[in-house]
Amino acid sequence: MSVTERDAVFTALADEYRRVLLERLRRSNGQTLSRLCEGLPITRQAVTKHLVALEDASLIVTQRRGREKFHFLNPVPIHAIAMRWLRQFDAVKLEALVPPDPRGMPNGQAKGPG
Repeated sequence: MSVTERDAVFTALADEYRRVLLERLRRSNGQTLSRLCEGLPITRQAVTKHLVALEDASLIVTQRRGREKFHFLNPVPIHAIAMRWLRQFDAVKLEALVPPDPRGMPNGQAKGPG
């Protein structure tokens, strides 16, 4: 995955409504625009704009069936980011992120009785 492709995925995921649309497709893949619009507080045109951004980032793919267009989740870009980019942060030790104990005790240890 190129830097440009990765940036397109992060940009697409940055929007709340795009994440909502992806979640809806995750729960029930292959939905029409009308179904995806149900219950959203934004216009049909806004949903269309978000779907185009998701498609441009390869997060969804579409398929025409007659007059209807169905939208499907493409998990490949998210998986690629998880495996190639986010995984590098797994090596960071979480203990190093905990602020030091002002009493001088090692991180995560409480002073016992005595």
